Amino acid sequence: MWSGGKDSALALDRARRSGIDVARLISFYDSATRRVRFHATRVEMLEAQAKTIGIDLHAVPTSWPEMDANLNRELASLRAEGFAGVVFGDIHLADVREWYESRVAAAGLEHVEPIWGEPPAALLGEFIASGGRAVLTCVELARLDQSWLGRITDERFAADIQKTGVDACGENGEYHSFAFAGPLFEAPLSWAAGEVRLEAGFAQLDVTGGF
Repeated sequence: MWSGGKDSALALDRARRSGIDVARLISFYDSATRRVRFHATRVEMLEAQAKTIGIDLHAVPTSWPEMDANLNRELASLRAEGFAGVVFGDIHLADVREWYESRVAAAGLEHVEPIWGEPPAALLGEFIASGGRAVLTCVELARLDQSWLGRITDERFAADIQKTGVDACGENGEYHSFAFAGPLFEAPLSWAAGEVRLEAGFAQLDVTGGF
């Protein structure tokens, strides 16, 4: 279940290193904006990630009211195609995990959580130490100011985010990201920072293909 962010990237990397054959990335995006909800990532950028990772992407347009039905349909399709399970990048939000896990189990699939329950600061450190890099594409303005947009997840970022008191991985929605380098990628993805949008208490950075 691919959001395009750093936690998805770390979960995928761990899953593959544990011997799981991950053959498809599934992403749900807003049918009106063609962006991943919260992350604000364009579908084209997910496609660029999938190409350099070397795994097929299945991007599903949806509205939020239709999400439950669309997810259940996709899970049933996976089961019919012979897939064994679905990998997620959740860390500690039990209600979010339960929402997905109940539907995955109902479809007869295994629910896999490679990074569940581990300290967020340690997970962020592992991602960075592996060469993983992501750019912040969304911040909740009540917790982080707009200056965090466009920051890159590196050692300095890890030190600075610890000082704020927010979850180091942004697991509570403090921030979201777009992964562009690391062990998953054949080569770092080129990207460019576009316009900044303010919406409902969030600031979002448009990330486009680089030149």
